[in-house]
Amino acid sequence: MKRTSVAAAAGAAALATGAIVASSYISPTAVMIVTAVACLLTAVGWPYVLRVPARKSLSTAIGLSALLAVVLTGTTPGPSFLTWFPASVALGVGAVFMIQLLRGTGQSLRLESTLGASAGAVIVGMGSGWVAADRLFANAADSGMTLVTGVSVLVAIAVSLLPFPDRIVAPVAVALAALAGPLGALLFTDVPALAAAVVGLACGVVIAGTRRLLVGREAPLAVIAAVAAGIAPVLAIGAVVYLLDKLFLT
Repeated sequence: MKRTSVAAAAGAAALATGAIVASSYISPTAVMIVTAVACLLTAVGWPYVLRVPARKSLSTAIGLSALLAVVLTGTTPGPSFLTWFPASVALGVGAVFMIQLLRGTGQSLRLESTLGASAGAVIVGMGSGWVAADRLFANAADSGMTLVTGVSVLVAIAVSLLPFPDRIVAPVAVALAALAGPLGALLFTDVPALAAAVVGLACGVVIAGTRRLLVGREAPLAVIAAVAAGIAPVLAIGAVVYLLDKLFLT
């Protein structure tokens, strides 16, 4: 893949991460709005990443299910903020199946469209985890874990831009992201070092894995597809961060 596509994806990922972290210091509503925008952007570009037919209808199904997950996560009483996440994703996947059954073109790509769009509904919907994490009591005061997560993600993104093979970049990205977590926690927050290290490790794995998928593609991505490919792993990290935050901070 052309390095311009990788750079565009990395830029989109960095901007999305920065926006989510910044909004966490404003209000939970701000996090919900920023996350919803990121989900919609990714939903629009996801079918272009897959290069499948019925792009508008698939984008609509993915975007609406993710938007539903974000809104319900932001308004559902605690402590189980992701209660409606499975149902929202199930609606999105069900809509994808209905679209594939009813559309009359591209029969040869029907299986690929179904699997890829269903995965997109899950990945984009996982962005609601950012909203859930921000509503946790541990993050309500200073959003320290969100900041630590953002630092780890940005470090992993920066390492992923290095023009070296994956066998070198991937372990370095994971290791530095895991180290960036405790270092960021030590310098900027009072988040426990172990929790920050585990979250950083998870972020590094997700970002390094996404880089491998992007670099392995032969065809370059259009801008809208590159943006979606960059934001998607950031959204996926949201649910992971929420689960780890609940494990270590509650």
